[in-house]
Amino acid sequence: MGAATLALTRAQEPSFRPPKHHYIDIHTHLGAFYWGKEVTADGLVRWMDDHYIEKACILPLVSPEAAPIVQTTEAALAAYRRFPDRIIPFCAVDPRSAQTAASTHPPVPGSRYGHISGLEGIIEVLQRYKDAGARGLGEHKVGLPFDHPVQMMLYEACQKLYLPILFHLDDIRNIDQPGLAHLRQALLAFPDLPFIGHAAGFWASISADATPKEFASYPRGKPIVPGGALEKLMDECPNLYADLSEPGGETALTRDPDFAREFVIRRADRLLFGTDYLAPGQEIPQFAILDRMNLPEEVQYKIYRGNAIRILKLDLES
Repeated sequence: MGAATLALTRAQEPSFRPPKHHYIDIHTHLGAFYWGKEVTADGLVRWMDDHYIEKACILPLVSPEAAPIVQTTEAALAAYRRFPDRIIPFCAVDPRSAQTAASTHPPVPGSRYGHISGLEGIIEVLQRYKDAGARGLGEHKVGLPFDHPVQMMLYEACQKLYLPILFHLDDIRNIDQPGLAHLRQALLAFPDLPFIGHAAGFWASISADATPKEFASYPRGKPIVPGGALEKLMDECPNLYADLSEPGGETALTRDPDFAREFVIRRADRLLFGTDYLAPGQEIPQFAILDRMNLPEEVQYKIYRGNAIRILKLDLES
């Protein structure tokens, strides 16, 4: 293991116990999200070593609403080629690209690429990424309603190719509202496609009293009212999963600790460990939060790695 300050500090805590089941991180990034704070492939792997992370999914960010600096699928695939035993690349396609160019820019003669046009065009692009090693699509973070027709076309392509989708949901990206009606339409339309959700609106919906304002923020210290739309959808749609990363996952696990521990145990088959690692030196509270919950070993295994192995069809032993 490395000797990063964060790892040393954590290991020196009296209550710290190295996890029996090393993590598969469902949510990391490569490149610069914050100016001057770039995550390189080498730096990411060193950070993984320091934090008992066996493998990490790298999620590109390609939509204009997704990030101030584009993070490409090609960079994720290049990192995978360098570290094939540590990196799991995802791919990203903005479905609006299927509406452009077809009528105004003819395909280049002899080109395999041509233009992206409709469902077949998206399938062609995604198949190319999958052949290169991509295991899923994400971070899906598009400024449209979650079930907009071009979004549904992308989901159909992902279901045909089996590329699980990790999505961001709030009041700006993959837009929905309290009750998650738009997400529900997609889940029901594509029952064989795993959808893995995170972000403010998604996790605000753990509580039955979620408000539109909370879809743009992270409620802290507010007790969770049972019967939230998130759990109702988990009951109705077995293809819905949840990513515990970023402030959305953190607040869901800390705003009402008693509810949160029961939720984690009750929904252990649907939850995946993630960090949303974006910058060197970033604090990741999920490590300590989950450790303090003193979860049963079988629950830890599912969340830390087992669910990712199953959903992404990884050839790994426990």
